[in-house]
Amino acid sequence: MDRIRVSITRLAHGESVPLPAYKTEGAAGMDIAAAVPEDAPLTIRPGARAAVPTGFQIALPEGYEGQVRPRSGLAREHGVTIANAPGTIDSDYRGEVTVVLVNLGERPFVVRRGMRIAQLVVARVTIVDLIESDALDATERGDGGFGSTGLEL
Repeated sequence: MDRIRVSITRLAHGESVPLPAYKTEGAAGMDIAAAVPEDAPLTIRPGARAAVPTGFQIALPEGYEGQVRPRSGLAREHGVTIANAPGTIDSDYRGEVTVVLVNLGERPFVVRRGMRIAQLVVARVTIVDLIESDALDATERGDGGFGSTGLEL
């Protein structure tokens, strides 16, 4: 298991909001909390989306990216997920990390200060050199698209 050191800066409106943290020893993702004002929770109507501030900036090293992923409990219980899942934090981005939540549920969802709204997974990046070709190598699946492998195991 790789371990790297990453600089993080708490912004003024993020005071008292927990910084991203692993909740268990085996967790792959760090929970991210909302930095909305205490006296102004954010309500997301069904079918709507909102950019939720987190109150921190992060400096990922070159060769790494941050993946902002949904929390399964929010999706299961409330139908709330991340609109651009996974959101990507590039190694050269230095702005505030913001989570774009979308409410796919049937009721308004209220985001309160300090609520855990997403997960942050830091992963290595592979840079690909694309080589244009007139034809690709053949595979058993070929060009079979959505559903082409069926539903049965």
